Amino acid sequence: MPTKSTDEKTGERIAKMMARAGLASRREAEAWIAAGRVSVNGAVISSPALNVGPADRITVDGKPLPRAGRTRLFLHNKPPGLVTTHSDPQGRPTIFGGLPRHLPRLISVGRLDINTEGLLLLTNDGGLARALELPQTGWLRSYRVRAYGRVTQHALNGLRRGITIDGVRYGPIEATLDREQGANVWLTFAIKEGKNREVRNVLRSLGLQVNRLIRVSFGPFELGELPDGHVEEVQTTELREKLGEKVIALSGADFDAPIADAIPVAIREKPTAPSAPPRDAPVTSRKRSERSERPGREPDKAQARDTKKKTDTRRRDRRSGPRPKYPRQKETR
Repeated sequence: MPTKSTDEKTGERIAKMMARAGLASRREAEAWIAAGRVSVNGAVISSPALNVGPADRITVDGKPLPRAGRTRLFLHNKPPGLVTTHSDPQGRPTIFGGLPRHLPRLISVGRLDINTEGLLLLTNDGGLARALELPQTGWLRSYRVRAYGRVTQHALNGLRRGITIDGVRYGPIEATLDREQGANVWLTFAIKEGKNREVRNVLRSLGLQVNRLIRVSFGPFELGELPDGHVEEVQTTELREKLGEKVIALSGADFDAPIADAIPVAIREKPTAPSAPPRDAPVTSRKRSERSERPGREPDKAQARDTKKKTDTRRRDRRSGPRPKYPRQKETR
């Protein structure tokens, strides 16, 4: 057992310290520890049930644990077709593979399904990510939904009491029928739990098939006019104000530390499958045509010409629903 210079009562769990350093989420850190990748004071550890402090020497794969920097939060407009993970066993492109290199190692606050688009929060602080995912935080996640079928506002009002589907209990849901459009309906959906495929499962129980799902807000953070695929940092003053004292205390966020340098790729978890290649373009200048490229494919010139038209259509979708200029697509199961 490694010698600790930290009192058990005043120290911090090692997985939590690794997450705060932006190296991995707390769950990932625990997996790394179980795999024997972490040492404390020269001895390999196998259990995350260990408190450590500033005086302890922590290494991951033989390299010193990076110093924790200031808590930062980014808004990302996730395009459809990307998975919310750092690596994918099936080789599908990930949201992290396309982020600019100058950003720190980021963790997603929850996940969005591969076919779901819209607002995704990214942070360098694993403690903050965990706090924002907890039900007691009580933040609403709001979605714009296009679904095939018909439903009444009366049926949607019944969701306010919650609903059980296939043995899974979903909490109270606020749903509004915005309008009907051809064979589809547009809804606004607000939930607090964010369980796996919650919106799709609940609407399927009402006889609706979701064919487009856009998250437009997460608590006080809104998607607004952020272009598809772009990333925007929330400034520290605004972040502190929007999080509030309750979330700050729960997460242990640190807004006084200096901004840490990006963690070298060499000490991050090595991906087990290829992902979208990282790009060096500034966050605010990436073009849709660049984001649509995939390894081994030539850029689609016709798609590039249609970029402005498609982007404008997506922006209208987030406000009041689109006038589709393309055939209705079936839900991908």
